[in-house]
Amino acid sequence: MGAYILRRLLLMIPTLVGIMAINFIIIQFAPGGPVERVIAQLQGNDVSATSRISGGGSDFGGTGEAQATPGDVNTSKYRGAQGLDPEFIRQLEVQFGFDKPPLERFLTMLWNYARFDFGESYFRDISILDLIIEKLPVSVSLGLWMMLISYAISIPLGIRKAVREGTPFDVWTSGIIIVAYAIPSFLFAVMLIVFFAGGSFLDWFPLRGLASDNWAQLSWPERIVDYIWHMTLPLVAMALSAFATTTLLTKNSFLEEIRKQYVITARAKGLTDRQVLYGHVFRNAMLIVIAGFPGAFISAFFAGALLIETIFSLDGLGLLGFESVINRDYAVVFATLYIFSLLGLLVNLLSDLMYTWIDPRIDFESREV
Repeated sequence: MGAYILRRLLLMIPTLVGIMAINFIIIQFAPGGPVERVIAQLQGNDVSATSRISGGGSDFGGTGEAQATPGDVNTSKYRGAQGLDPEFIRQLEVQFGFDKPPLERFLTMLWNYARFDFGESYFRDISILDLIIEKLPVSVSLGLWMMLISYAISIPLGIRKAVREGTPFDVWTSGIIIVAYAIPSFLFAVMLIVFFAGGSFLDWFPLRGLASDNWAQLSWPERIVDYIWHMTLPLVAMALSAFATTTLLTKNSFLEEIRKQYVITARAKGLTDRQVLYGHVFRNAMLIVIAGFPGAFISAFFAGALLIETIFSLDGLGLLGFESVINRDYAVVFATLYIFSLLGLLVNLLSDLMYTWIDPRIDFESREV
């Protein structure tokens, strides 16, 4: 097993390099950039993702260097830089590291990231690592609660559907599950806002944030209630597709085990259906469900959270990533991409290892990666 783990860890290196390289190349051809954003701020044309973004132009604007003279000749390659001092543009390039060739910038970035040196945000006066740590609790809480709720509902429902396969209960619940799976989480989130957050009908839940304005004045029981009140709609929207997927996975896993020979043998020995189900089938059928938990969590944590956090204005990693892309804060974009990719690869390895821990009969060591 040690050799298998070592091979998987070594394979993560070229995988990470490939992920970063592809995205780095895409960024090179993407229009706009941090230099253009500062130029737009100086000219009063900047459009930020949210009002919470602090303008990086304050570090550069308001100086004589940024003011053009009638005799200036514009030699800048940046859109909207007409009339600005070329020396000022050059200082911006040095500030953001764009004075170096792309290959050198990419290799320097990889070397820094390998040492977990992520630098500072372009437009926020804070290190990227501190920024991620600041936003992490919101995304972690969303991911954990979503997984706990979806598993608490999906596993019992999936078992029930497997036991009662072909009955009206199975048919009707399958229809509901298919509809739930087909609805995108972000679209369902908008529907929840329209119907229950003061959109057009009821005004039962808050529209944004994880806490009320008077959070500091609330007692601990009131804070718990307020937290649940704010979390309800985002969690319902996120858990919809995960609930459907986990339910069908549980049902199919139990159906596969129920039809095996050892179940027939157990029943022939006089065991009741409940004893067979929970004494023999449950452990084998839950293997794939339990082993898939890390992957399901990381998927919900990084994929689903982006749109949900943006829609409900939850200040987590998803919203941070969205703001960073919109505001061309490439330092944050690449740092979060690197961290998310590394965590995803580690979680995939953990999922494989969980199979062997739950069922020792599975041996990855005997096959190639």
